[in-house]
Amino acid sequence: MLLGPTASGKTDSAIELHERFGFELISIDSAMVYRGMDIGTAKPTASELARAPHRLIDIRDPAETYTAADFHHDALTEMTRITECGKTPLLVGGTMMYAKRLVDGVAEMPAADPMTRERLRLQGETRGYEALHADLERIDPQAAAAIHPRNRQRLIRALEVFELSGIPLSEHWRRQPSQNFPWRLLSIALAPADRQILHARIAQRFDAMLAEGFVEEVAALKERGDLIADLPSMRSVGYRQVWEYLEGACDFATLRERGIAATRQLAKRQLTWLRRWPDLHRVDACAADARAQIAKIVRDPGS
Repeated sequence: MLLGPTASGKTDSAIELHERFGFELISIDSAMVYRGMDIGTAKPTASELARAPHRLIDIRDPAETYTAADFHHDALTEMTRITECGKTPLLVGGTMMYAKRLVDGVAEMPAADPMTRERLRLQGETRGYEALHADLERIDPQAAAAIHPRNRQRLIRALEVFELSGIPLSEHWRRQPSQNFPWRLLSIALAPADRQILHARIAQRFDAMLAEGFVEEVAALKERGDLIADLPSMRSVGYRQVWEYLEGACDFATLRERGIAATRQLAKRQLTWLRRWPDLHRVDACAADARAQIAKIVRDPGS
């Protein structure tokens, strides 16, 4: 696994590892799974994908939901196919929950129910999501402590799970079966040691996305007519802020400010996950020999 915060250079490093060692790449990214979401996800370009194909990119329509359980199934399937061909899978990305669920396994929970989910969403819009979070605190304090009131997707899912099963989400977590991960895992984190450098990279990349047509990309998705702001795809970092701009909620300067701030918050959460990741080899993304360090770890993990 090659993990790291957004804008740390994971894609370029993964492509080099593919070309150097023949690894087959699998994306760990909750937004890159969606078709038509290219600029705002920093999805590998067509030329990059020609050099190093990535599995689990462009596998869902933005109107669909894709979960950690879906990723767990799909990633294991692709890893099995790769190893059966005598190759080594390299999973690369920054959706840390997906990575954790892949290694630890997923709890058995009821499938999403569109009618229940829509009813809860309407409650959130009318009563306020703080009120929904208070409901969750009453029925499942542990889950409520782990889910921020503004994380609407996870909040609605926690309430949905309880309504459909009668069992709190935290109890599902406790019942989660331990999984014997069937591969020997080498985890590498690529992240700038200097947080200010990461922040500068994030701002530069968001400006580049805007220049490349990010607003136009979201406008085209919005014009389809079948997408709403609360879909997981449209709540992805950057897409949510551009959608609000297109709705007239802010001006362009505020869009830029909010987009950069949201991406910085994402990077902060990613780095928090990495601090808890076991047996992690850390590489400073700003080091001149960062890719050489990664290659050395791959050749000799014990060094």
